[in-house]
Amino acid sequence: MVADCGATCAKYVLCLFNFVFFVVGATVLCVGVWLVADKNSFIHATKLNSVLLDEESKLVVEEFTEPDVVQQLAYVLIALGTFIFLVSFIGYCGAIKESRVLLTAYALFLIIIFVLQVTAISLSAAYQTQADQHTRSVLRRSINDYYANYNNRNAVTLGWDLIMSKMQCCGVNNFTDFQTARLFTQQNREERNNIVVPATCCILEPDQPPGIFQPADSNCPKFPTTTNSYKDKGCLNKFTYLVRENLNLVIGTIVGIAAIQLLGIVFAFCVCKAVGIEQDFHYKY
Repeated sequence: MVADCGATCAKYVLCLFNFVFFVVGATVLCVGVWLVADKNSFIHATKLNSVLLDEESKLVVEEFTEPDVVQQLAYVLIALGTFIFLVSFIGYCGAIKESRVLLTAYALFLIIIFVLQVTAISLSAAYQTQADQHTRSVLRRSINDYYANYNNRNAVTLGWDLIMSKMQCCGVNNFTDFQTARLFTQQNREERNNIVVPATCCILEPDQPPGIFQPADSNCPKFPTTTNSYKDKGCLNKFTYLVRENLNLVIGTIVGIAAIQLLGIVFAFCVCKAVGIEQDFHYKY
């Protein structure tokens, strides 16, 4: 048992911090496994609960319980939940059991994550042009390969729709990104609907619930203009502009996250050192 007051405080802070993330990670992991194992029961349970909701809320539930959306979301939840679960489990067990091996492993995990974040930010700043081009390429590929029309939505489609509707933009660069979107153009051609851009590229009706995309001008998806849509406003440029406009908030968030990680590293090594001193004392005396 660690006798040092500072190390004891660090130990219980680590326990509390990691227990919270352990519960969060376990919950996310369990939901992800449930979705993979039996997504139909999840969809059925969600739709049963939506009976008590109003019509607009039911539409939102239907948007987010499309089988393709649920399936793809499940794998994201499993990956995220597993990572959070394992790191927090190691941190919690290392602190509560005062295990130098587990505490060192936990601190090393945090150091690796911290170094990767610093490296990514530094490389993005040093090679800004190349980073911008690579980001555009990756985002455009997601639209080209996975973006589908309204009747065949998947997780990528829903994600882009939410981004474009909230940020009031269209595609990565502009509306021409959807002219090369393989699924989007193929499905629209098969359905013969003559749609040029998704509804989320249009100026939408105000005060709509999340997931409901109703253009103010019903002709916009077929005949987008600068007055009824955001067809020339790319989302990446809009995002860059928002980051620059809120640079203080962005920097504050990054510094805050880095500070929490550094505190976790310091606390882990603090407890680890105190345990080592305690063990040496009992060994000698």
